[in-house]
Amino acid sequence: MNAFLLLQANPSDWALFFGHFHPLVVHLPIGFLLIAGLLEMGRRLGRISLSNSTMSAILFWSAVSATVSCVFGYLLSLGDGYDEEILTEHQWQGIGVAVFAWVAWAVSSDRFMNRIPFGNALYAPALVLTLVLLMAAGHHGGALTHGSDYLTQYTPEPFRSLAGLPPRAAAVAFKAEPITDVNQAMVYAQIVNPILQTRCVQCHNAEKSKGDLRMDTPAMLKKGGEDGPIFVAGKGTDSEMIKRCLLDEDDEHHMPPKGKTQLTDQQVTLLTWWIDQGASFDKKVADLTVNDAVKPALASLGGGDIKAGDKTLAVAGATPSAPRPVSPVLTMKMPVADPKVVEELKKTGLLVLPLSKENNQLEVSAVNVRTFTDAQAALLAKISTQLVWLKLSDTQVGDGAMASIAKLKNLQKLHLERTAITDAGLRQLTGLPYLEYLNLYGTAITDAGLTSLTGLKSLQTVYLWQTKTTEAGIANLKKALPNLEVVGGMSGNTVAAN
Repeated sequence: MNAFLLLQANPSDWALFFGHFHPLVVHLPIGFLLIAGLLEMGRRLGRISLSNSTMSAILFWSAVSATVSCVFGYLLSLGDGYDEEILTEHQWQGIGVAVFAWVAWAVSSDRFMNRIPFGNALYAPALVLTLVLLMAAGHHGGALTHGSDYLTQYTPEPFRSLAGLPPRAAAVAFKAEPITDVNQAMVYAQIVNPILQTRCVQCHNAEKSKGDLRMDTPAMLKKGGEDGPIFVAGKGTDSEMIKRCLLDEDDEHHMPPKGKTQLTDQQVTLLTWWIDQGASFDKKVADLTVNDAVKPALASLGGGDIKAGDKTLAVAGATPSAPRPVSPVLTMKMPVADPKVVEELKKTGLLVLPLSKENNQLEVSAVNVRTFTDAQAALLAKISTQLVWLKLSDTQVGDGAMASIAKLKNLQKLHLERTAITDAGLRQLTGLPYLEYLNLYGTAITDAGLTSLTGLKSLQTVYLWQTKTTEAGIANLKKALPNLEVVGGMSGNTVAAN
């Protein structure tokens, strides 16, 4: 019993690993039992000739797969974040499916048929009960994953009335209120909440509250989750809500989870600005301070002139900027990388992925090898022609690796967030002619380091969240590179949207 309680309180990675196979395994008993039900119906109607041994075999594997599914389902439930009432019903219904599937198999088996009293009488009720419980468990499984109204949300009339469901108008999906004048827009209701509804509420709602967190109402948003509040009014970049969005997408704590639709840079900018301005739920844009940093993101939301301090920044009817041209390095035809070199890189734990099979370009990621060092970085020079995207975030590399990275003449994207790079290392990267994206989030870079970036004429985006840079240093960088998009700064307020 103590071991059981310990497993519930502290589920191991192994438990959660196998638990995540539940959605896959659960389809096996569904398929077996539906086939069994159809075949039995056909046999009783005289349309199908089927031996008892064949039906018994189908029911046996139905029972086995249902039992395995129950075990994996229990392990999955240890991850929390599910409605307890629905989860309990789903669990017992799943157990019922497994139990009655075993009963149906036993009374149909040649081995046990004659040993069980009233076996023939038990067979049909057991099979019917199994199928009924299967449908009920499937319904509640969908409710756990997608919400309690997943199956009924789009039920048309007259079936809604017959089922006692509320009118369709009361079950419509969330629709953001259009913004005609951004200055008069309610910041939470018309800007923040639509972002949350489309990116966060799917997993944080009344029916499904991952981490005991709901984000569907202001009251629940203020309450936070199992780890406490998710935002600190006035401190956007110090708020867990923003920190999770800025983590690498492969990080298990990144939000939204990998595979879900991610927040855009504009959306992160708006959420950060809202928190920095006090996280008000009842103020308009005109009531808050709007600086040049958030102006592009606000301008993309609707018409009207945005008032920033004592200036009015006209955006209504403005001609959208032309899309940035495709980097020339992405269209270059390159020789195939030496397979032996690729294999040597993979042995260090690096992921070496084809970025373009036609042009033989490669992406290298250290997401699975946080211990990657400056010494190992020297291997990258062996594929300097093919390497276009490089992700070294959260590794042990520092200034010593920059000499090797400087040899990657075709590099277009470089992730160095949360590494030990300093201004001295950054100065070694000035000879990368195609570098367009540079992520320095969480590093010790200062304004002095930013001056070395002015020579990177192709640079389009640089991330500076939680660095030692200042507003003045970023302004000087923007002056030298007017088309540069700078995301973040010392206070997280200097953000230019795409």
